[in-house]
Amino acid sequence: QVQLLESGGGSVQAGGSLRLSCAASKYSYGGHCVGWFRVRPRKEREGVAAIDRGGKVSVVDSVKGRFTISRDDANNILYLEMNNLKPEDTATYYCAAEGWGYWCLGARYWGQGTQVVVSS
Repeated sequence: QVQLLESGGGSVQAGGSLRLSCAASKYSYGGHCVGWFRVRPRKEREGVAAIDRGGKVSVVDSVKGRFTISRDDANNILYLEMNNLKPEDTATYYCAAEGWGYWCLGARYWGQGTQVVVSS
């Protein structure tokens, strides 16, 4: 059974950094769209950053210059480096894999989510 296992969430003060990881079990990221999404309090799910099947990176405007997505296909780990965190980044973050387009639409596999809390 495919599993995506996230880690790295936590509580930080504004301006701090976190690195989220998403390790795939019984699945290979290579050749698939992968991405990070988040659900902020009282908001709908939104795409944060994604790498499509061709390697194109998409990043939502609100985190550009602060968040970086990367992938280690050899070890099947997806990362989200988050710097200069802001209180509005507080959310549950999910990794996802195997979808279509720039933002992995209809992603087939999802992680369980990891909580990020940024205090001012």
